[in-house]
Amino acid sequence: MRLHHLTLTAFGPFAGTERVDFERLAADGLFLLHGPTGAGKTSVLDAVCYALYGSVPGARQQALSSLRSDHADPGAPTEVVLDLTVGERRLEITRRPEQERPKRRGTGTTRDKALSLLRERDPRTGEWTALSRSHQEIGLEIGRLTGMSREQFCQVVMLPQGDFARFLRAGAEERAHLLGRLFDTGRFAAAERRLAERRAEARDRLRAGDEHLVSLAHRVDQAAGPCPDLAADTPPLPGPDDPHCAEAVLARAAVARVAARERRELADLRLAAAEAAAGRAADRHARAVRTAELRARRAAALREDDELNAARPGIDRDRERLERAESAATVLPALQVCADARAAHDSALAREEEARRHLPPDLREAGEEHLVSREHALREEIGRLTAAREAAREAAALERDLTALDAEEAAEHRRFDELGTELERLRRERGTPAAEAAELAPPAARLPEITALLDAARARRDAARRRDRLDALLREAETAHLAAGRAADDARAHWLDIRERRLDGLAAELAGALADGTPCAVCGSTEHPRPAR
Repeated sequence: MRLHHLTLTAFGPFAGTERVDFERLAADGLFLLHGPTGAGKTSVLDAVCYALYGSVPGARQQALSSLRSDHADPGAPTEVVLDLTVGERRLEITRRPEQERPKRRGTGTTRDKALSLLRERDPRTGEWTALSRSHQEIGLEIGRLTGMSREQFCQVVMLPQGDFARFLRAGAEERAHLLGRLFDTGRFAAAERRLAERRAEARDRLRAGDEHLVSLAHRVDQAAGPCPDLAADTPPLPGPDDPHCAEAVLARAAVARVAARERRELADLRLAAAEAAAGRAADRHARAVRTAELRARRAAALREDDELNAARPGIDRDRERLERAESAATVLPALQVCADARAAHDSALAREEEARRHLPPDLREAGEEHLVSREHALREEIGRLTAAREAAREAAALERDLTALDAEEAAEHRRFDELGTELERLRRERGTPAAEAAELAPPAARLPEITALLDAARARRDAARRRDRLDALLREAETAHLAAGRAADDARAHWLDIRERRLDGLAAELAGALADGTPCAVCGSTEHPRPAR
């Protein structure tokens, strides 16, 4: 904040209008307001505070009516105008306190209300613009711009004159109280009290920590046990209030740590020696256990050897049987094949006998070639019969179509008769040829359609007649097919019988060529327990 001009009218000791140019005063930096008592130095500061906040500092705040000069002309109003810059804004504040003035008409006085005006200068045009005439709004705006209330402004920027004189005459305690009231040192007193409380808390924590250290030292001594070698080097244990308690406890802990380290090293040496002895004992134990196991295995092996020697004759006999079984196993597949062939041969003989019983008498003793030729002939006959059956199925379908066409033909004939009857009736009813032609035009238009239907019906009738002929052929073919099937079955049975006889003949020939001690041509065996007959 920077002050530019201050104009006082009928304010304090100034009866007229006085103008203070702060820009000229501040041109050289600091400046001093000085003069005899009552010259108006404090009034200038009061005028600045009044212009900013609408009140004056100190005890003079209680008597705003005393701001008017007693020597001023009754018609001159008391007024303060302050020109200042706050931040980047150039402002002008005008204030008038509540005051009495002579009436404009008649005698006596009247009271004018307090007046406040805030204006701002436009930096581009230099013109002044009114911002507010409200005491409250102007006070809030100045407080927002300066960041201080009136009390803070009076304590930080201006020190009231009366309080300063009292401060100079006061004693130490009263001066401290006055400074606290003037500068609001309550937060510093609170900080001092807080520091004192924290100091007491720290002292209590320190004592508790020392007591804990002493108790830990006692526990260390109990855990370490008596150590005559280090008793002379161990410092005595202090009390909790000793300022060197922590150092003493740490020194005792260091001595105890050294003693414990030495004891641990001795214990490690003894442990290593004990572990070495235990290792040697474990090795001896393992060797002894291994020796006992080997002895037990030797005794078991000797017993097993004796048992095997006693069972050797039986084992030799079993080995000889096993060798013979292995030799016989080589011809086992051939024997199985021979057995299967013999079973198949027997089954074929039985089927041949059964089949020959179903053959006609003239074919029961026929040869294989004759049966084969008869089978081919029967198969050809079966093919023809199959074709005939297909033709019969087609004839059945044609028969169904013919029946439907017959029904349609009958319907069309009935329709044709009806149309003829209708035509005769119309001829009788109509006298002129033109009228008859007009009446017969719709039935005549359907004549091509009726003709086509009649042709289709005739075609279906012809198909039905062919069906009747094919049906007779089909019945004959079915009869021939059944006879051919029976003949084919008989021929197959006869062929199987002939084949079975041929196999029996081969087996008999092979059996006749067998000799004792000579390998079989089929299975390779030198033994022939059941040769074929």
